[in-house]
Amino acid sequence: MERLMQYIWQHRLWPQADMRTVDGKPVSVIDPGTLNTNSGPDFFNAKISIDGHLWAGDVEIHVRASDWHRHGHDNDRAYDSVILHVVDRDDSVVRRPDGEPIPQMLMPCAPDFHLSYGRLVDRAALDLPCASFICDIPPIYLTDWMSTLAYERLYGKTDRIERLLERFKGDWESVCYVTMARCLGFGVNGDPFERLALSLPLIIIGKHADSPLSVEAMLFGQSGLLDGIAPESNDYVDSLRREYEFLSHKFDLHRPQSLGWKMSRMRPGNFPHRRIATLAAMLSGGFRMMNRMLHISDMEQASEVLSPQLTDYWKSHSNFEAASRPSGQALGATSVAGLVINAVVPLQMAYGMTHDDTDLTDRAVALLHSVAAERNSIVEMFARKGIKARDAFTSQALIQLRREYCEARKCLYCRIGHRMLASKARRHD
Repeated sequence: MERLMQYIWQHRLWPQADMRTVDGKPVSVIDPGTLNTNSGPDFFNAKISIDGHLWAGDVEIHVRASDWHRHGHDNDRAYDSVILHVVDRDDSVVRRPDGEPIPQMLMPCAPDFHLSYGRLVDRAALDLPCASFICDIPPIYLTDWMSTLAYERLYGKTDRIERLLERFKGDWESVCYVTMARCLGFGVNGDPFERLALSLPLIIIGKHADSPLSVEAMLFGQSGLLDGIAPESNDYVDSLRREYEFLSHKFDLHRPQSLGWKMSRMRPGNFPHRRIATLAAMLSGGFRMMNRMLHISDMEQASEVLSPQLTDYWKSHSNFEAASRPSGQALGATSVAGLVINAVVPLQMAYGMTHDDTDLTDRAVALLHSVAAERNSIVEMFARKGIKARDAFTSQALIQLRREYCEARKCLYCRIGHRMLASKARRHD
């Protein structure tokens, strides 16, 4: 409720005619001030006219006026600069240290505004309660919001890469290796893949990169996926076990505990076994991927870089069980596109930002625009409501909107939700 009141104050969503202090003096807001998300009054540097007199200072907002005392503001000198106390319930008088009452005002708002907000937020995680309003939003306004969301999501991915860069002390090749490993998990197994890569440093893999069997043995051994397979039931698995036993002792490898691989309701081509084999194929011969990633500018180049040749066993298997339909292709077109969206573009963006290379950051965004829109339940849901994704840049924006705003019930911070609520409030002004 307090956050909603702050939102109403920040965006001036009140009927001006109803703006009066509790003792009847007219209030006019010249500047609502700057929202403060840290300790101290809720809004700094506001300018308000009360009964014709101009005041400059801070504004504090509470659901109940008595919260002023409950929160200890009467003993906190940071609140001496408050010029207006905005409340929903006038159940107490608040005073300055010298005993002078602080002007207090009940927050005016349209009668059904709280109900509209409640319905919007309560249903946001399950549905799109703003769907009927979307079609009324000017296209240029919606396009601007999609662009903001897409960059917001992309910067979130670059933040993860920058943290890895700090962890690896500027070693971009190791950053690329861990980032690629995580992305090969394609969401559902992203965390296990990242933990696997972090448990097996690239420098160790590089010492045996000329042996595909050694690379696969280290990855599968560290993954824990060799456990539970009967001895001598599979010659290839036996070879992996023997090689891993030797290499784990040589390099003092410690296997992560319970990586938590997920395989239910998954197509065989997406099993973690096959994705690990794909990662091993990328690592075999030496992992010199970062420079190649930086030069990818279209899907044809991406397919050449991100579709390595699998070893013979994995051309006909998806796991360690019976052979499946033979397929030497490590990744299909949809999977390659996923790696471009989640690995190539963020790596190019992060590298460009780190080195102040605007040409590279522009090329990264252009590459995202060139990739076809993702096909998933989120993109399809918005398409049914009138927002169609024409490329991966837009589909990434829709995923950000759904995950970070709808499901998080942050309708107040969504431009669509804001316009919807603002229109309802001003309709009664």
